[in-house]
Amino acid sequence: MLSKVLNDQQLVHAYVQGNEKAFELLLNRHKRKVWSHIYLLVRERELTEDIFQEAFIKVIHTLKAGRYNEEGKFLPWIMRIAHNLVIDHFRRTKKMPLVRSTEEHDVFATVAQPAKNVEQRLVNTQIDADVRRLIENLPHEQREVVLMRTYLGMSFKEIAEHTDVSINTALGRMRYALINMRRMIKENDIALERA
Repeated sequence: MLSKVLNDQQLVHAYVQGNEKAFELLLNRHKRKVWSHIYLLVRERELTEDIFQEAFIKVIHTLKAGRYNEEGKFLPWIMRIAHNLVIDHFRRTKKMPLVRSTEEHDVFATVAQPAKNVEQRLVNTQIDADVRRLIENLPHEQREVVLMRTYLGMSFKEIAEHTDVSINTALGRMRYALINMRRMIKENDIALERA
């Protein structure tokens, strides 16, 4: 089978060269992860479908225009496109989603890690779990600001608009979140050094 033999990069090259089947294989290979990521952020099926289609249309245009950066991996690239489209949607509608990790999807796992040995991956997985627990133990307002700033890449001005507070209040919540996280790290003797 073509899909099991060729990696993403080879399928991208085949598609750019005119093989439409190659893109279909890429789509089938990654659609579940991309769709799930979008749905976990927007929590609406119809909106998820719209953003999902928009993401793949953007991918097609970028590939056809020859602007795809081959240094990156295909899946993290399309996940970033989808994520940015979700952020754009919420910026337009001025509402913020409640983002939660589930057994199927970890919001902290969207950050791509280069190939690492098993020990490094285990250490990094543990760090991600520790950071997730730290954030989950923050008061709601602080947790909200940390997620918006760190994982959605929003500016403090945007955070202030989404939460209906002043920029200084948003900055203060972030400051207190960091203070609380440092305190929890110290109290629980947590090591957060990546391998």
